[in-house]
Amino acid sequence: MKKVAIIMGSSSDLRVMEEAVNILKDLGVDCEVDIVSAHRTPEKMFEFAKHAHEKGVKVIIAGAGGAAHLPGMIASLTPLPVIGVPVKSSNSIDGWDSVLSILQMPAGVPVATVALDGARNAGILAAQILGTQDEKIRQRIIDFKSDLKEKVDLMSKDVKGKYGDG
Repeated sequence: MKKVAIIMGSSSDLRVMEEAVNILKDLGVDCEVDIVSAHRTPEKMFEFAKHAHEKGVKVIIAGAGGAAHLPGMIASLTPLPVIGVPVKSSNSIDGWDSVLSILQMPAGVPVATVALDGARNAGILAAQILGTQDEKIRQRIIDFKSDLKEKVDLMSKDVKGKYGDG
């Protein structure tokens, strides 16, 4: 049973969206990945969004560049939480069009939005959402955050060792 579905509008988005796949694997969260274009395969998008919850999906991560309609359209059709990843694509305006398209959703159709090309954070957020109901995933998130702290502590020691305490 897949807990997180990761979808994107084009295979060119995979370079960014793989970061979500990788962190979810690291956190032991099962995911599925597919190409679902809001503009080129609207029927597939409708079918996916309307039935994902029936197939065991708990959270959807949707990455899109340019006009970036995919996350919002998915959110309009599903009862599941949707995390949007704006992707800086070859046809985007420095990624701002993607950011604003995903961020500026109308009332009643929320999409949690991460930073431009921020698929890693989308994966972490999806795991945190799942962790509210799954103690094993929650513990992996706790361990992950502890590891982050340890890495920063080591960087701090290195800097202080090189430049002194003050």
